[in-house]
Amino acid sequence: MTDPYRRAHHLTQAGRYEEAERILRAGLAEEPADGRLLTLLASVLRMRREYPAALAAAEAAVAASPHLADAHAERAENLILLIRSKDAVAAAGEAVRLDQLSAPAHLVLARSLAAAHDHEGARAAAARGLSLDPRSVEGLLTVAEVERDAGNRDAATAAARAALAIEPENSYGRWLIAMLDAERLRVRRSMRGLRDVARISPARPDLIAMTWPIRGVLGGLRRGLFVGAVVVCALLLAGHWWWPTAATFARLVSGVLAAVLAGFGARVLLPAGRLPWRCLPLLPALMRRSTYAALAVQAAAIVLLVVHAAAGRWPAAVLALALVPVLWALSLVEMLGAGLDDPGIRHALRSLGGEFRDWWITTKRDLRAAWKDDPQS
Repeated sequence: MTDPYRRAHHLTQAGRYEEAERILRAGLAEEPADGRLLTLLASVLRMRREYPAALAAAEAAVAASPHLADAHAERAENLILLIRSKDAVAAAGEAVRLDQLSAPAHLVLARSLAAAHDHEGARAAAARGLSLDPRSVEGLLTVAEVERDAGNRDAATAAARAALAIEPENSYGRWLIAMLDAERLRVRRSMRGLRDVARISPARPDLIAMTWPIRGVLGGLRRGLFVGAVVVCALLLAGHWWWPTAATFARLVSGVLAAVLAGFGARVLLPAGRLPWRCLPLLPALMRRSTYAALAVQAAAIVLLVVHAAAGRWPAAVLALALVPVLWALSLVEMLGAGLDDPGIRHALRSLGGEFRDWWITTKRDLRAAWKDDPQS
């Protein structure tokens, strides 16, 4: 282990990434083909969310030291973040092949397989990694992450709590528990957990996670409005053409639907308190605007349902149904805004745009060449 590597490694563990990067680059100026230094540099850049640069450093490490398992594992970590799961599985598989007794290599393979939606393979790889190092916090959290992706919340919670029993101040473990509570609608407990995470890591608060009550309510209301409004409009059609009393049932369903939607919103938002609303203005611009717009549209839809239930004005119910596509469009804009805030997804979208541009240029060139061909020649 070289001296620059040791010093940079200690700084990385302390979260002093800029100093670590400076030492690593100074060391690489003297030994540019040092695979360990390049691998640690890739890890430092990944921690700083500079994913394309981190991947370039990891690929340089693989080229310099093709038999270094850690280099392949680091490359896999960055490929996961850049939404290249198949390449990540291949890189992690190579790391495992080179060092079959390396617990971190098996854990990276588990995360790669989970990103590729191979839940059984991910579970087996995570179990193998944990068996090699049963007291590994990273191993337990990887098991929790894999089980959560597979929909096994109880197993995920047990693994995350086991990790926190070893390292109580682990911010990712606390975040994972908070999100598992959110998925079970344990609102107060989830928000307390997210506050604890923000206190442990005040420099990088997860604002998107802390607004989950608002965004979760919008998702639930969107689905409920779609199903309920379709039923109401179907009853209105039935009342117009075949069954006159169906119009009365439609008004009753509108009233019940409005009450259920409002009750669900209160069930989540009231226990959440003011924290989600304080974090909402701090979200990325596109995400923030789409969320505000969705709140306004959803409120308008509930008012329209109340108008139909109270006054029997059927156009109000039809308008409520017409607002559903608007809500779906706003949810897509919200997802885009969240993605653009993530460097990995942003780079993936940019790469996809570049591939589409190249395909379009090639297609135009081929069409132009085919148009100029003279069949008689």
